[in-house]
Amino acid sequence: MYSTDASNYRHVPIAVVTPRSNADVLATLEVCAQRGLPVLPRGAGTSIGGQAANTAVIIDFTRHLDRVLDLDPEHATARVQPGLVLDRLRAAAAPHGLTFGPDPSTHNRCTLGGMIGNNACGSHSVAWGKTADNVRSLEIALADGTVLEVGPTPVDELERLCARGDRTGTLYRGLAALVERDADRIRAAFPSLPRRVSGYNLDALLPENGWNLARALVGSEGTCATVLSATVGLVASPAARSMAVLGFPDNVSAAEAVPALLGLPVLTVEGIDGKLVAALRARRGAAAVDADLPPGGAWLYLETGADTVEQAQELARRVAAVAPDVGATATVVGDPSHRRALWRIREEGAGLATRLADGSEAWSGWEDAAVPPDRLGGYLRDFEKLMEDHGRRGAVYGHFGDGCLHVRIDFPFTATDARHRYRRFLEEAADLVVEHGGSLSGEHGDGQARAELLPKMFPPHIISAFGEFKSAFDPEGRMNPHRVVDPAPLDADLRPVVAPPVLPTRAQLALHADGGDFAAATRRCVGVGKCLAPSGGVMCPSYRATREEKHSTRGRARLLFEMLAGDVITDGWRSTEVKDALDLCLGCKGCKTDCPVGVDMAAYKAEFLSKHYRNRRRPMSHYGMGALPRWLRFGALAPRVVNAVTSSRLAPLLKRIGGVAAERDIPKLAERTFRSWWTRRGGARPGGDPVVLWPDTFTNYFDPGPGRDAVAVLEELGYEVHLPSRSVCCGLTWYSTGQLGTAREKLSRTLDVLEPWLERGVPVVGLEPSCTAMLRADAAELLPDDPRVPALAACTRTFAELVGDHAALRGRRPGGGRVLTQVHCHQHADLGFDADRAVLGSVAGEVDVLEGGCCGLAGNFGFERDHYEVSVACGEHELLPAVRAASADTAIHADGFSCRTQIRQLTDRDPVHLATLTARELGVSGT
Repeated sequence: MYSTDASNYRHVPIAVVTPRSNADVLATLEVCAQRGLPVLPRGAGTSIGGQAANTAVIIDFTRHLDRVLDLDPEHATARVQPGLVLDRLRAAAAPHGLTFGPDPSTHNRCTLGGMIGNNACGSHSVAWGKTADNVRSLEIALADGTVLEVGPTPVDELERLCARGDRTGTLYRGLAALVERDADRIRAAFPSLPRRVSGYNLDALLPENGWNLARALVGSEGTCATVLSATVGLVASPAARSMAVLGFPDNVSAAEAVPALLGLPVLTVEGIDGKLVAALRARRGAAAVDADLPPGGAWLYLETGADTVEQAQELARRVAAVAPDVGATATVVGDPSHRRALWRIREEGAGLATRLADGSEAWSGWEDAAVPPDRLGGYLRDFEKLMEDHGRRGAVYGHFGDGCLHVRIDFPFTATDARHRYRRFLEEAADLVVEHGGSLSGEHGDGQARAELLPKMFPPHIISAFGEFKSAFDPEGRMNPHRVVDPAPLDADLRPVVAPPVLPTRAQLALHADGGDFAAATRRCVGVGKCLAPSGGVMCPSYRATREEKHSTRGRARLLFEMLAGDVITDGWRSTEVKDALDLCLGCKGCKTDCPVGVDMAAYKAEFLSKHYRNRRRPMSHYGMGALPRWLRFGALAPRVVNAVTSSRLAPLLKRIGGVAAERDIPKLAERTFRSWWTRRGGARPGGDPVVLWPDTFTNYFDPGPGRDAVAVLEELGYEVHLPSRSVCCGLTWYSTGQLGTAREKLSRTLDVLEPWLERGVPVVGLEPSCTAMLRADAAELLPDDPRVPALAACTRTFAELVGDHAALRGRRPGGGRVLTQVHCHQHADLGFDADRAVLGSVAGEVDVLEGGCCGLAGNFGFERDHYEVSVACGEHELLPAVRAASADTAIHADGFSCRTQIRQLTDRDPVHLATLTARELGVSGT
C-alpha cells in the first residue's frame, strides 16, 4: 500500500512505522542507523514526483503525530506536528481570523510535514507565497538521532554553533563553509521567479536572507532530516470572498493575459482547461459544471477578499471589468455554494485530468513546471507544440498567476517502448522550460521524475553544492536516497512497466469505464488521496472509522494492483490480505462519485469476491444475507412465527449460524407484505399515466409503509399505479457479495417481467435507493449485452424524480415543519439528490440535509459478524449525533431501509421515507 505515492513510480518499502511519539521516531532512526537502513519520512503520500515512495523504512506520521501543539494568535504562529492535516490547522486558526497561506488542492488530507517536504504552494500563493515563506523554525532529527531546532541564524549565533564540538557543530561548519565559498554562484544560479521549487533552497542560507536553515530544508523531500515539529506563520484570512471568472478562447490566450492581471487586488489567478470541464461533464453532467462559467475554452479564477461581502463583491466587479481589455468574457460569482462548485473543478484537477473525456489514461511526470509569469503564454504555446510533436494529449491547468502549470499526459506506459518515449519527452520538456527561464518543478518537487534533469537547470558547481548540502546532514546517504542528489533514473521503476499484471485481467463485470479490463481499473487510482479526507462527502467511511491505509479506497486499489502484479501478493485472487482489506468496504459507492478519477471500489469488491470464492465455501453471511430475498419469501408465509423465533432465546444461535453480529437486533418481518396488501386492495385502480412501482425486498418484507404511502401519493397525483405481475428482484444482495451468476439470473428474470412495460416506456419507480441504483446503473455491469438494460435504465425513476415536477407539488408552500434528512450513499453516487431536495422543499418548512457520510449499516455490511464496531463508528461520524441532537418535533427522513434501521437501532427516533412525508403533506394515506 505504500509502494507508490501519487507518482508513476513503484518501490516496495522495507517496513512502515506509525510512531505515536517523537521517542518512537528516534527509536526507529536508531534501529535504522544500526542496520544501515534507508529512511523515508512521509506525510499523506500525495507527492507526484515519486519522493514519497522508496525502498526504505517509511515513517508515517499521519495516524498519531497529528496535533496542533500551540497556537499563538498574537504573534500569528502555530507549532504543529508533521502529521497534522492542513485543514485541521486552518480550522484551529479560523476563530482568530487567521489561516495558513499555502493551500494545495489536497488541503483536506495533506499534512504539514508533507508540505514542508515538498515546499507546497497552492492556489493562494500569489498572495501568501510557498510553504518556505511561511515556516518560522523546524525541530528536526538527523539520521543518527541528533535533535536540533533550526531557523534564522544571526551571525553571532552561527559562530557559536560552528564552534560546538558535537554533531550539530559539524553540520553548521560544513554548511557555513559551503555558503562562504559559493555565495556568489548561488546568487547567480537561482532563477528569480515565484515558483522555483526544484533543487535545495541554498539561497535561504545567504546572509541577506538571514541564514535561514529552516527555509533551506523546506522542499528537501526528506533527503536530509526528519521533521519532528514545525513553527509556522499564519496570515489574516479575509472575512468575505468573491470571485471573478474570466473566459478565454483557449489556454494560451488565458496565459497571455496573466501579466496584465497581476496588479489587480486578487488572492488567486488560477487557470482551468476546458478539457477538465469536459472530463467532469462526462462524469457528472453539465448542470453542476457550467452554470457559472462564462463562454470560453479556458478560464481564470480571480478570487477577491475583504472585510465585508459587499467589499469583496465590489473588488470582483472591478476585476471583471478588465475582461474586455484582455480579450475575455467575465462573470462574478458571489454565492458561496457556486464558488465551491467551481473550486471543486480546480481542486480535483489532478484526478480529473488522469481520465480524459474519452476515457483514455493520462499520467503525471511532467506535472508542475514553472516559468516567469510574463513568459507563460510563450512557454505554453511551445509546450503544446511539444505535446503535438510527440503525439501526446493532456489537460493543462494550474497557478497561472505564478507561471506554474499542471498537466497530466497520456504517456503510453503499456507500450513496449514506454520508457524511451517517456524519457525523450521529459528531456525535451526540461530543455524547453529552462529555455524560458523557468524551474523544472514549481510545486510538487523533483522526486524521481525530475531530479535527474536538474543539471539542465543548474550549473555543475551548484549540483555539487547540492551534494555537499545533503552530505552535511546525512553523510551516509540514508535519508530518502536517490532523490535530488545521486538521482534514480527518471524512466526506471515506472509502476505500469515494472509491475505489469500476471493474472488474467478480463473482468466478469463489464467495467465500462475501463473497457472491461480489471488492470486498467486498478490503475485508475493515482494516489491523490481524497479518500483520506476526514470529513466531507461520503468516501471513505471505513477509513474514517479505522484510519488505516488498507481501509481507504486508495489502499484497496493499491492492493488490487499488487495482486495482479503477483510480486508481493503472490496468491492472486485467493489473497487473504486483499480479502481482509476489502472486508470493511461498505459498498457505499461513495468513491464512485467522490474520487476524482471515479474509482468504483464496490464494483471491484464484487469482482474480487466472485473470483476469490469461486468453487470455494463462502462465509455464512453470503448464504444468509447474500440470499436474503430467497429466505424472506419463505419467512413471509408465517411472519409472526419468524419474529417470535428471532426475538427468542434462539436468536443468538440463529445469528451465529447466519453470520450476523451478536450485537444486532434482527429486523422484524411485516405481518403483511407490501404485495399482499396490494393484492387485498384489488391491485391497480384506473387513472392517468401508468407507472410501475418497484416492490423491492426491503419495502415488501420489512417496511411496507413507504410502499403504501407511495401508492397513495402517486394516485393522488393522477397516476395509474401498477406492481410487476410476478415476483421480481434486482439481484443486489447477490451482487454485493460477489455471487454474480445468481445476480444475473435474478436480474434477467426481472427483465422478462418488466419487458412489456419497458417497451412502452412506462416509468419504473424505485423507493429503495440501493435497488433503484442497481436498476439504473449496476444492471449494465451485470448484463452489458442485454438490449433491455438500457431501456430499464432510461425508465427507472426515483420517487422524487417522478413526483417532483408535478404541478401539485412544484412551487407549493409547505405546511410541514422541520426535517433532518440523510442522503443515502447510492443517491449520492448514482441517483443524484436534486429532485429529492425539491420535493423536500415542497413538503417541509425547513430542511437540514446531512451529506457527510454513510449511515454505516450499508445493507448486509453492518449486520455481518465482526463489522458491528466499524458500522457504528461510521454512523457516529455525523448521522447519529445529528439525529440525537434534533428536536422532538423534527422529522427524521431517510429513504434507505439500512439508514432507517441503523437509526432505529442506535437512537430512540423512528425515521420516515420521503413517500411518507409527501403523503402526510398531501393529506393522503396508504392504509
